[in-house]
Amino acid sequence: MKELKYRHEYKHVINLLDYHTLRPRIQAIARLDPNAGVDGRYHIRSLYFDDGNDRALREKLYGLPNREKFRIRLYNQNEAFIRLEKKSKLNGLCNKRSVQLTREQAEQIIAGEHAWMLSTDNPLLTEFYAKWCYKRLRPKTLVDYWREAYLFPYGNVRITFDFDVRTGLYSTGLFDKNIPAFPTGEPGLLLLEVKYDNFLPDIIRDLIQTNTRRTGAFSKYAVCRIYG
Repeated sequence: MKELKYRHEYKHVINLLDYHTLRPRIQAIARLDPNAGVDGRYHIRSLYFDDGNDRALREKLYGLPNREKFRIRLYNQNEAFIRLEKKSKLNGLCNKRSVQLTREQAEQIIAGEHAWMLSTDNPLLTEFYAKWCYKRLRPKTLVDYWREAYLFPYGNVRITFDFDVRTGLYSTGLFDKNIPAFPTGEPGLLLLEVKYDNFLPDIIRDLIQTNTRRTGAFSKYAVCRIYG
């Protein structure tokens, strides 16, 4: 099996003034994510899974250094970009693995129909199936938001702004465009995320001035579960 690659990840809750200050600085040295639309952003909808004891939620709230969660993610409501993802954290470092799904496969997973996974040779699908069975993973909540992302090659840096995080409460309708989604958090706040491999270049560190902002283990899943 291919060795897992872990990355650093830091999150900062910022306000709109911070955003409008940082954005032109970032645009001067980093390139916009090619997946962005004409307005520079793209939409993300995630359906998160957890067990009957809400283990993923509790591990996050308790701040445990080693944890994991599964989700199905849909980009820009485009059914060609559906992914089953597993996000893991090990001693503060993050890893994300994913596998592409068809809409039919995603709907089968949500409905608890997993017989087709028994014949897969994909290790992530095999792991998800096993944990669905013995951990009793089930779909829990939808998370909707808009993302603006920038890429910087040295250090493989990815800088993202996440806007308008909303919860679908107890809904699991990943493909339902008419599901009511309710805002979370304080108006005017958004999330800045900085991810990188082995080092964060000084130009990025100085540019985002992370020491002046509130850094924390913000979780969109946890926030949406709490609101739900």
